[in-house]
Amino acid sequence: MKVLLVEDDKTIAAGLEYSLQQEGYDITICYDVACGKKQIEGKKFDLILLDVTLPDGSGYELCKMVRDRSDTPIIFLTACDDEVNVVMGLDMGADDYVTKPFRIRELVSRIKSVLRRYQKDDDSKSIIELGNIKINTLEAKVYKGGEEINLTALEYRLLLTFFNNMGQILTRNQLLESIWDVAGDFVNDNTLTVYIKRIREKIEDDPQNPKVIKTVRGLGYKAGD
Repeated sequence: MKVLLVEDDKTIAAGLEYSLQQEGYDITICYDVACGKKQIEGKKFDLILLDVTLPDGSGYELCKMVRDRSDTPIIFLTACDDEVNVVMGLDMGADDYVTKPFRIRELVSRIKSVLRRYQKDDDSKSIIELGNIKINTLEAKVYKGGEEINLTALEYRLLLTFFNNMGQILTRNQLLESIWDVAGDFVNDNTLTVYIKRIREKIEDDPQNPKVIKTVRGLGYKAGD
């Protein structure tokens, strides 16, 4: 997985390079817009991380350049958390926006989340079904027996994680990683239990005897057989 990081703070860049390499990513680092342009023109990346404020320009400039060429996933890294800056970045086509200082684990989780969305798009898998439960990923809606179910954002992400890994046992740590709060607040183990209980109450015919999301004692949970 090839990642381009454009970040002028060399200390931050070095820390990110080490951490992302530990996750198996192949990192290319640039410290300014000029270098970023050369890399974008000459190579194909699976993900691009852009600092907004750079010594010779703006990450927005690079974002526009990428979007004119491809739909490569883009995440902004910036100390600017003003709503105007966030909206501007997202309107230009960025997929996510992480405010400094951030925790490495949070960034890794956000990266994986963005890449999963693109993987689902590549697979053209907009409808996922299990029993009488259907998820339309393009609309981010869930239906039970044809009727829409109202889920919170985190409940939806958690249910989608189960459906995207149908039949696979997922540990609690894997599930926690999948529903990292977009606000940056860590979702703890007790919270996970509450979310699974709430989802079961909404989608199961008998929440006390779940058929969609099953508990695998001592290992975790799984959807389907």
